[in-house]
Parts: sequence; C-alpha cells; structure tokens
Amino acid sequence: MKYAEWLDTVFVEIKNDPIWKLEVYRLALFAGDIGWQDVLTLSKNKLMYSIADQLHRSLDSISANLTEGYSRSKGLDRARFIEYALGSARESRDWYYKSRHVLRSEVVTHRIGLITHIIGMLTP
Repeated sequence: MKYAEWLDTVFVEIKNDPIWKLEVYRLALFAGDIGWQDVLTLSKNKLMYSIADQLHRSLDSISANLTEGYSRSKGLDRARFIEYALGSARESRDWYYKSRHVLRSEVVTHRIGLITHIIGMLTP
C-alpha cells in the first residue's frame, strides 16, 4: 500500500489528535501498518518466527513511544520517549536487514529506506 492510499484508511479520531500533525508520527504509524504483512510473511517460515516477532514489536514501538512521549509535559520525559522511538526504529531496520533472505528485495529496500528516513527525523 502506498502512503497516500494509507492516509485515507486512518480513523478520523487519530487524525483529529494533535500528534497527527507530526510527520514522523504519521510515517511511524504507516511503517507499523505496512509491516504487518511482512510479519505475516516471515511467520510462515519456522526459522524466521523469532525475527517476525521482534520486527512486529519494534515497528509498533516506534509510534507507540512517540505517542507516549508526546503526552508528557516535561521536556526530559518527552526526550526519553523520543530516544526509545529512535532505538525501536533502528532495531526495526536491523530486523528488516536480517529478513532479506525471505522478504522480496524491493520490500526490504523500501522498508529500510522508510525507516532510515524516520531515524533521520528523530536524530537531533
């Protein structure tokens, strides 16, 4: 699914939340959604089950940590959750690299590029 198509599928309640204004949050949520199919594909291979689980957790953690950090009122609390999101993004990229033996190369290339862009947005 392309990003522009995906935007139309997001619930209005999420779009009405102030965090939706952050492009990095939107991209992180998108990465988690499109990664779902990748996780299902990896899960079909017994040797890749643990990678699928770790990829699923790390992808979902990016937007979840941004959401939690955005809800914190103190700058240091916010910064800590942004660091967690950054760590999860780097972890996701690592898991995608390790999944290159099973996922199609164009999928891995796209996902690594998207996550690298998110990492750039989160890096001071």
